[in-house]
Amino acid sequence: MPELPEVETVRQGLNQVTLNQTIVGGEVLLQRTLAYPFSVDEFLQGLTGVAIASWHRRGKYLLAELVKLDAQRTSGGWLGVHLRMTGQLLWVNPQDPLQKHTRIRLFFAENRELRFVDQRTFGKIWWAPPGQEVSSIITGLNNLGPEPFTSEFSVEYLQEQFKKRQRPIKSALLDQSLVAGVGNIYADESLFLSGISPTTPCRALTRPQLERLHHHIIQVLKTSIEVGGTTIRNFLNVQGVNGNYGGTAWVYNRTGEPCRVCGTPIERLKLAGRSAHFCPKCQY
Repeated sequence: MPELPEVETVRQGLNQVTLNQTIVGGEVLLQRTLAYPFSVDEFLQGLTGVAIASWHRRGKYLLAELVKLDAQRTSGGWLGVHLRMTGQLLWVNPQDPLQKHTRIRLFFAENRELRFVDQRTFGKIWWAPPGQEVSSIITGLNNLGPEPFTSEFSVEYLQEQFKKRQRPIKSALLDQSLVAGVGNIYADESLFLSGISPTTPCRALTRPQLERLHHHIIQVLKTSIEVGGTTIRNFLNVQGVNGNYGGTAWVYNRTGEPCRVCGTPIERLKLAGRSAHFCPKCQY
């Protein structure tokens, strides 16, 4: 599933190519991709004639601020996208052959097209009409914890959140209500760099451990953004290019391979139905 660095990579790419170009129409090839409105006609009518002023990211959600290109830059509402497991947003020529799993197409005035491609069909798209609070339409936004790059995400915040929690730290890091955007890949990487076992109960973490974890969560996310995210299976940026972080990962998806620090084989276990990759010697 695309995590914060992959979604941020897509956001940055979309801001480079899609802004201030009028949407002139579209096509919905799989109706259940629409989370709101459910009507294809209402969705396409709402988007036709507006342009994207800017793309934002909240956790793993992409949010496009829509405007009409008149003198007042009248609001056109918001376009929301969640890529889920296999979603891709690709900026292409309308004449390009359709990818097999294309679900939604948006046509732009300058003979360009934004395609939502999603093999597993778990991804969702919303149009929030003007005058409605976007979080009232995309209700998942109401349940997100702080962004890792903000002042709200601090060592003190982690200490307060974890002091009474017994569950393993790896499971806690995947809870989007505690910290927005971190998923399986970067939880594994942050815990390795912090020297913390994924099975450590949250409340057992010491202040020095929390300081290391806070630092490395931010560090590993920034590093991945710089190289365009991670491609394990499906992730592509808006130009259709793979992310580069996966080839240098410390532990994620490296079961049985030697630890890059001590040479011990990387192990994998299941925690609450999710995989955790770790070095049994470096993490304790």
